[in-house]
Amino acid sequence: MIPTPDLSHLTKEDLLRVYEPAEDTFLLLDALEQDADYLRERKPTICVEIGSGSGCVSAFLGRILENEPCWTDINAHALKCTEATGFRNDVIVNPVACDLVGPLQIRLQHSIDVLVFNPPYVPTEEEEVFNAQAEGTIAGAWAGGVDGMGVTNRLLSCIDTLLSDTGCFYLVVLKQNDPPGIIARMERLGLVGKVVLQRRAGRENLFILRFTRK
Repeated sequence: MIPTPDLSHLTKEDLLRVYEPAEDTFLLLDALEQDADYLRERKPTICVEIGSGSGCVSAFLGRILENEPCWTDINAHALKCTEATGFRNDVIVNPVACDLVGPLQIRLQHSIDVLVFNPPYVPTEEEEVFNAQAEGTIAGAWAGGVDGMGVTNRLLSCIDTLLSDTGCFYLVVLKQNDPPGIIARMERLGLVGKVVLQRRAGRENLFILRFTRK
């Protein structure tokens, strides 16, 4: 069993400014642990988490693969927290302050072996999404637009250009985000999707989707 990263260094102030690990985070950790052998067998070299927040997932992924994941976030405080979490858990993480993969997109074309994204998936007003993303606030961790897919759709549109030939992509979604529809959409882009874990958490029905090339 791979231990959950130690987050005891994060203060109350930190958790007011970055997304505190919750059921969606832990479901994602469970999915990655369940796939640990699968991931190691693929011998990934470039691993990226988009929206690292507290750094919990990046540190966990670093432990599984024993390499140095790259992570991005639009929230400046999240950059500090993720770096601190990596240090606390003896995992080297490489921070990049940007929206999605931003300035790295050209450099990472067809290069990412493992991509992980727990997006803002809660349905909200579009204005709330725009403001949260523009300001880099904690609301950017959950405000997802009318169907909760505002930010996710932007990443899905370029996934095919980011994944390596053996790359895999893990995505957290709600039932309201239409997981079957997302899988069908990515199928048309040449990616095979499947539900690797599903769990109900209060009123939320959470899914972890995994995509690979055909």
